Amino acid sequence: MRNPIKDQVAIVGVGSTGFSRDAGERSPKSLACEASIRAIRDAGLTAKDINGVVSTQEPMAPQPHRLSAALGIPDVTHFSSPTPVAMFSLIDAMNAIFSGACDTVLVSFAFQRLPWNSRSAARDPFRKFDITGGVVPMPESMDPSAAYTAWASRYIHEHGVPREALGRVALNMRANALRNPLATMKTPLTMKDYLRARIIRDPLCLLDMDVPVDGADSFVLTTVEKAKEITDHPVVIHATSVGLVDQNDEDQLPSLAHHGQHVVVDALRKKSDVWLEDVDVFFPYDGFTIITLGWIENFGWCETGQAGCFLEEHWDDASGRVLIDGRIPLNPHGGSLSEGATRGSGHVREAVVQLRHQAGDRQVEGAQTALIGCGGFFFNSQGAILRRL
Repeated sequence: MRNPIKDQVAIVGVGSTGFSRDAGERSPKSLACEASIRAIRDAGLTAKDINGVVSTQEPMAPQPHRLSAALGIPDVTHFSSPTPVAMFSLIDAMNAIFSGACDTVLVSFAFQRLPWNSRSAARDPFRKFDITGGVVPMPESMDPSAAYTAWASRYIHEHGVPREALGRVALNMRANALRNPLATMKTPLTMKDYLRARIIRDPLCLLDMDVPVDGADSFVLTTVEKAKEITDHPVVIHATSVGLVDQNDEDQLPSLAHHGQHVVVDALRKKSDVWLEDVDVFFPYDGFTIITLGWIENFGWCETGQAGCFLEEHWDDASGRVLIDGRIPLNPHGGSLSEGATRGSGHVREAVVQLRHQAGDRQVEGAQTALIGCGGFFFNSQGAILRRL
């Protein structure tokens, strides 16, 4: 498969506000500006060096032209607002740079808890209204928790998997979040805690679902040539892919045998010079625990229906988390389940930090390659491989 953009674009700046259940009286625009300023400074640049702005289409997040104005970026030749999750925005920025539409792009992700996913937000009068002044709707639909409940039930039925398989995903993320100062959830978690947690839709409990948060992540991307002038060890985007199948609505997917993740993995494998044997850090999406099991199996770490056994086999009792072959962690930042629901921006940020060897107590020794599986089964499956030059 053609991949002329391979290793041509680098991530040179990262910035984050950190994440919490309540950032107080701060708007998403304020959070986006803080994370963006940190990312630009982290890259050793200033606002005048940026000529592309991408702000992901999260509810209440600032539109790119408003973020650009707030930051005082003087000239912008590319701006866009892709839909979540994270890789859509990264790929848009990559393509803009590679095409020559711009040279250096700021990519921003801002999040705010809203009434449909947080009871405390529903009680906040300032969060009850969207930016147009209307009440934010809260429909009962298949999108998304009911759908993932249905598919989790199907998976458990077809493969005879106990709930503990899902629980190990949640426990892994929480143990990792305890090492991450940016993370929201800092209370240790046991399997007993998981099994006793409130069921939301059987078989998924509260701990199977990501945590709504306030906060923001931002990145600066540029050409590899410019990146080499800025840093000794640029983090390059080696390969990316997105994928969906024809029946991609939650209630229309015929089975778990073929969906967006399979399309992503196949394309990513064909575009890349490296694969599982080269991976040092693995980032499977965990908006729901069942999604993580899917990424583990579909990337080929184990056979279909065996992800729970795989997690148990590679469980490190001393740290209470997964270490594949005793060395490869899954989401060392805590993922969506415990750092917070960043729609994958946290996965990308942690991958960059790990490949820079700047992760502190979480650092994977000598990390050179990160594999990211972002999004779920349906319309937002995405993947990427990042490498340290």
